[in-house]
Amino acid sequence: MSVAVSDNAALVEELAALLGRPYVTTPDEDQEPYVVDWRGRYHGRAAAVVKPASTAEVAEVVRLCARHGVALVPQGGNTGMCGAATPDASGHSVVLRLDRLNRIRAISPLANSVTVEAGCILQTIQEAAAGVDRLFPLSLGAEGSCQIGGNIATNAGGTAVLRYGTTRELVLGLEVVLPDGTVLNRLQGLRKNSSGYDLKQLFIGAEGTLGIITAASLKLFPRPRVSALAMVALPEIEAALTLMGRLRDAVGDRLASLEAMSRGQIEVIAEHVPDVAIPFALEAPWYLLIELTDTLAGTDLRTPLEEVLGAAFEEGLVTDAVIAESGAQAHALWKIRHSVSEGSKRAGYVVSHDSVVPLENQALFARNVERRILEAMPAARVVMHGHIGDGNIHVLAILDPARFPDGAAAAPVAARINAVVDDETAALGGVISAEHGIGLSNRARLGRVTDPAEIALMRRIKALLDPAGMMNPGKVLPPEA
Repeated sequence: MSVAVSDNAALVEELAALLGRPYVTTPDEDQEPYVVDWRGRYHGRAAAVVKPASTAEVAEVVRLCARHGVALVPQGGNTGMCGAATPDASGHSVVLRLDRLNRIRAISPLANSVTVEAGCILQTIQEAAAGVDRLFPLSLGAEGSCQIGGNIATNAGGTAVLRYGTTRELVLGLEVVLPDGTVLNRLQGLRKNSSGYDLKQLFIGAEGTLGIITAASLKLFPRPRVSALAMVALPEIEAALTLMGRLRDAVGDRLASLEAMSRGQIEVIAEHVPDVAIPFALEAPWYLLIELTDTLAGTDLRTPLEEVLGAAFEEGLVTDAVIAESGAQAHALWKIRHSVSEGSKRAGYVVSHDSVVPLENQALFARNVERRILEAMPAARVVMHGHIGDGNIHVLAILDPARFPDGAAAAPVAARINAVVDDETAALGGVISAEHGIGLSNRARLGRVTDPAEIALMRRIKALLDPAGMMNPGKVLPPEA
């Protein structure tokens, strides 16, 4: 599908009249924060960057762009990993920022729900939930700047999926502006609704290709009253899965997070993020962050944690352990995990992956991809981190920035590395994106490893809802042959 382009100057004038001139950034102004992705991989241009302040204004912007035949690129905090919020280089699309749609419309401790606009910062929602003694469990390294609309559009995962699920499982309802400017309001926030198709699911994970999310009704949960946190050293990745089984047997769903990092990953953080303290001499090949939580004050979580770890230590499943003695120590341990993106980005050109495989195959996947990447590219620095309890391991091949200063230089090597990881992912029953989405980075890869019938159905849905190709063109769907 293609987008016909008319006179952008006339469109910009109409956008300025609608929104006010301060909320329309033209090409002769500084657009860089909005046309370059977080990792600096994709550099685009835009006819304008607009910041509407309401759903009604978003709908009118969509109608204006439709009349002028100009495509729209929805953008939240621009913290995505795959270029989904970056316009192309033509300069003929409009970037629609959601920053000003940032109100919390309603919050109900009784219903355990909150209704927020798409531009709300994730951390703001977490704090609002805490203010009524509730928890919004989505937690990411970028939570201080990412916006909930983007989190929903990419079906973000994060560090609490083990207990609470991905963003998809936290959404009760959505308000969406469709490609023709129609506003779809499904914000009732009902826990039970069997009234036809569950339309919100079309837009969760669609990365703005089917419509623009403007508000959401989200689930809240009782706030944990107690927690116990440990970081342990493991002789092999299989030990993490054994520990997960024992912890679940001991504490059930009080096992809230289980985050694995390879030694190489922590070494990268230690080298490039100076304010992170590493509590171990890095001698083991794997490290695991374990958090238990409970909503009942006074619950003893430390004892079962110590008992499981003590038995594991005696059997050689754990070679060292640190248990947080205070909130400050717990924060310091979590800071290690939340620094993986920053540290890796500073270390070199990163060829990153977001694979998810069945739990039974996680250890085999990690071993196979490391071996095969190093066979294909011996100079690569292969590190890993991930959510060991939900099958999602992020494999990173970090390339020397002196040899590979940009994407063009790295492209042939990255293609070989991607093929290795994708082949292993598919062979072991997985998919290539667990939580980062497809965007620009993974379109071709999606087409290579996904059932053609699935791709064909996605194309039919896109053609039905967005026949003119207005919404975030060139994202998600693989290029047509």
